[in-house]
Amino acid sequence: MTAPALVIVSPGSPEPRVAQVTHELRKGLQAMRPEIAIRGAFLDHCPPSGPQVVSQLIKQGTDEVVFVPLHLTNAIEAEVEVEAMMQRCRAAQPDVRFTISRPIGPELNLLTVLDQRMRSALSHARCLELDGLVLSAPSSGDVRGSALLARRARQWSTHHRLPALTAVADESGPSVAQAIMGLRSQGRRHIAVGSFFLAPDAAYQAQSDLAYRYGAVSVSEPIGAAAEVLDLVLARYVFAAMELLDFGVAEELDEPQQPHLTVVSA
Repeated sequence: MTAPALVIVSPGSPEPRVAQVTHELRKGLQAMRPEIAIRGAFLDHCPPSGPQVVSQLIKQGTDEVVFVPLHLTNAIEAEVEVEAMMQRCRAAQPDVRFTISRPIGPELNLLTVLDQRMRSALSHARCLELDGLVLSAPSSGDVRGSALLARRARQWSTHHRLPALTAVADESGPSVAQAIMGLRSQGRRHIAVGSFFLAPDAAYQAQSDLAYRYGAVSVSEPIGAAAEVLDLVLARYVFAAMELLDFGVAEELDEPQQPHLTVVSA
């Protein structure tokens, strides 16, 4: 049985570097799992769209597709745009089975990448002293994602033994300027910003510019196509693909059926 196709879904951006991260992720995933058809799709700004990718996959014989949203702050719920895209694909291709995985979410191992990017930024800025941190993200995410993002900031703070505040770019919480001012009110003067963004999109650029305007000593680059992100995408894909499996449920018969085991996912 052929494995379902994996389509990573990015918001897209007019900025070429944003699309490049998605393409790098696709290439990395394909190298890890050459037996799976892996594609990248964008919700806006640049091709290919989800329906375009699905159409190409169908021509190659695909009849099952798993969409994996590249969203770092939603932990459970995909964005409404991803759901709408899947519904368009279903309407156009009724014989194909589709499912959406959980988003990547603010997983703990991404803090390792965040630290790597932070050390590089601090080295480039020749910064030798640090007394405050800001975890800057695109949004607060869904309810679970918001709680996890706050937890990640606390874990980051504990690891470095420095105060750390969260900031978001979409006005659903404190801005990076408010977070920096909050730390300054505590007497902190050497504040670095860790960027919990996947790619250098417009929101990242705005937060970075604002951080420097308010005196941040350094702002890290986005997480990008790190190995940890590749592992998370594959984990989300495998779990979601289970929903497409047909376990051959027996049809109702006149005689009593034999008892059978039911597999329950944890």
